[in-house]
Amino acid sequence: MPPIQSRLPHIGTTIFTTMSRLAQQHGAINLGQGFPSFQPHPDLIALVTEAMVAGHNQYAPMEGLMTLREAISNKNLLGYGYQPDPVSEITVCSGGTEALFAAIATCITAPGDEVILLQPCYDSYGPAILLNGGVPRYSDLLYPTYSPDWDHIRQLINPKTKAIVINTPHNPTGTIWSTDDIQQLGRLAEAHDLIIIADEVYEHITFDGRQHESILRYPDLYERAIVIHSFGKTYHATGFKLGYALAPAHLTAELRKIHQYLTFASFTPLQHALATFLGQTEHYLGLSAFYQTKRDQMLSAFAPTPLVPLDCEGTYFQLYDYTALSNLPDKDFAIELTTAAGVTGIPVSSFYHQGNDQRLLRFCFAKDEALMQAAADKIMAYANR
Repeated sequence: MPPIQSRLPHIGTTIFTTMSRLAQQHGAINLGQGFPSFQPHPDLIALVTEAMVAGHNQYAPMEGLMTLREAISNKNLLGYGYQPDPVSEITVCSGGTEALFAAIATCITAPGDEVILLQPCYDSYGPAILLNGGVPRYSDLLYPTYSPDWDHIRQLINPKTKAIVINTPHNPTGTIWSTDDIQQLGRLAEAHDLIIIADEVYEHITFDGRQHESILRYPDLYERAIVIHSFGKTYHATGFKLGYALAPAHLTAELRKIHQYLTFASFTPLQHALATFLGQTEHYLGLSAFYQTKRDQMLSAFAPTPLVPLDCEGTYFQLYDYTALSNLPDKDFAIELTTAAGVTGIPVSSFYHQGNDQRLLRFCFAKDEALMQAAADKIMAYANR
C-alpha cells in the first residue's frame, strides 16, 4: 500500500463520538452531544414529506433555492433590521459546519495565513484552518466570565493575520457577546483589515432578556464579515444538516466558488419545506423562552447535587464545576461519571487546543425534563455512594 501522510496527524476521534460511544456501552444518560431529545414541529415534517411527494428530489441550485433565500432575507430583516440580497448575499449550505469550512477557506489565500480563534471553541475551527494551509492562533477567553482578552488578541495580530472567528451565543460556555465586545471587535477588524467569521448558529437562544448582538446589526462590520446560521439548532433537527452563510457580495462570490466543490447543493425537499415554514415566525421567535425553561429545569434538577453551575446566558449548554465531587482531571471525571454514575457530559478541556482543564463539564439541556431529572438522581446516588 502506498504510504499516506496524515494532514491532521495530531487529531483523532472527536470527544463527542468518544463520549457518546461510551454512554451507549454503559447505558448512560447522554447529556454530552448537543442534540435535542424531542422532534421537530409536525408542520415542518409534513412540509418535507409534501415536497418529496411533489417530486422536489433533484439538485437544488448551488447557492440554494431562491424561495428559501428570499425567506431567509425577510427573516433577517425582521430580526436584525438588515435585508441581505437573496441573489448575491445568501448561500444555503449543508449545515453550519460546511458553511464555516467554506468561510475559512475563503479567508486563507496563501499558505501560512493566520486566523485567530477564541477558545474554548467548537472543535471544527482549527482543523478547517489547517486543512486549508492556514495557521490557527489561539486566544483564551477570560475565565470565569469567558470574555475576550482584547489585549492578548491585539498581540496576536501580524501581517499574516487574515481573519478572526467569533461565536455568540457561545458553545461551550453559554455566554453571549455584549455591545461593547462587538464595538471593540469592529475597531480591531477595521484597524487591521480583518475578515470576521461570525458563528451565530445559536442566534435564537438567549436568556433573561438578553439580546443577541448579531453582526447583521452593524453595517460597517457586516461589510467585512461572513455570518453563519443553522436551521438544525433552530428547529430541533440537527440531522437535517442545513444552514446558510450571509456575506456581502464580494465575499459571497468567493465563498460560493468553494461551496460548489464541497457539496454543490444541499437537501432539496428540506429547502422547499423551510421556504414555507420560515413564515411561521413563532417557531424561532419563541425559542429563547422555550430553552430558558429547559435551562431552568436543569438548574432545578441539579441543584441538590454537588455540581456548581456557571452562568448560562444562551445556547442549550450548561457548564458545571465538579470540584466538590472529584479532583480528577475533567476527561477522567467525564469517563468516571459515565461508567460509575451513568451520566455523560463533555469535558471542557476538549475545546482547548492545549487542553486547559478548569474542572468543568458541559451538559446539554435540550432534553426532556424527566431525562434531566433522572440524570440528576443518578449524580446524587453517585455522590452519596
